[in-house]
Amino acid sequence: MGLAWLPYADREEAEAHLGSLPEGVDVDFFTTEDCAGDAIRWPDTLGEVEFLVLPYLTGSLGLSRAAEMPRLKVVQSLLAGYEDLVPLVPDGVTLCTGAGIHDTSTAELALGLALANLRAIDVHARNGADPARRWSRAFGRSLADRRALILGYGRIGHAIRRRLEGFETAGITLVARRERVGDLAGGEPYVHPFEHLPELLPVTDVLFVIAPLTEQTEHLLDAEALALLPDGALVVNVARGRIVDTEALLAECASGRLRAALDVTDPEPLPADHPLWTTPGVTITPHVGGWSDAFQPRADALIGAQLRRWAAGEPLRNVL
Repeated sequence: MGLAWLPYADREEAEAHLGSLPEGVDVDFFTTEDCAGDAIRWPDTLGEVEFLVLPYLTGSLGLSRAAEMPRLKVVQSLLAGYEDLVPLVPDGVTLCTGAGIHDTSTAELALGLALANLRAIDVHARNGADPARRWSRAFGRSLADRRALILGYGRIGHAIRRRLEGFETAGITLVARRERVGDLAGGEPYVHPFEHLPELLPVTDVLFVIAPLTEQTEHLLDAEALALLPDGALVVNVARGRIVDTEALLAECASGRLRAALDVTDPEPLPADHPLWTTPGVTITPHVGGWSDAFQPRADALIGAQLRRWAAGEPLRNVL
């Protein structure tokens, strides 16, 4: 079939993760030198690779030598987002995303961020780390009885919704790029289009942002949109920082009118002197939504399935 680059150290590790490799597929190994993906070990087979699995967190760096890969046919990313990769994929090469890999981890973090912020868990943790060991109680807000909205109802949005259903919310509203009527009898919900946001935001207490970053969604939550949220509303962003206008969000949080729980920011990484770090009511994690031990088994399952499909000449999954 051809040569595939896999994100494992050697064949032994690849087979430990994937089981036996498909017949007819030669493999080489494409890995990083550090956990942040900032340095890559490039195989010597640049001119032969046809199926390229990008190591996790390498981002655009993993495609920086695509021009030297004349036989490249497929790029398999392990990321859910793809906006930085699309311009780098050569014409005629298929790009497959990591859709499905991050659903569990990111949905868990979205709920964790909401709870940490609403119940002041982050505040209490900082009080405990203070040398004074301050036993200072902050009154908590509950997810129960709050109106939730999931902005970006794809696979991760679905995973967030499933987890929210046990929290006794006052309702869960779903929004995506296109309207979906659904089939309530079959359990499929109605999904609002983006155009309905002006009438939905004023009745939203907790806004979960998990839409992809596109021309349509960049700064979708600008000053005008954020102003529509009711006082005390919480914005939970586990998607991309540029979907939210940072300056507008900072102004709303600094005034105490809104709260924010952010796994992604704009800029990113967030500079040490950025005021978001010290703004009351803001909880920040450093873009770790998909980074848990739930990631690797799901990544392995996708890589193995895609390799088998490619070897058999079957359609690939997650084709962008």
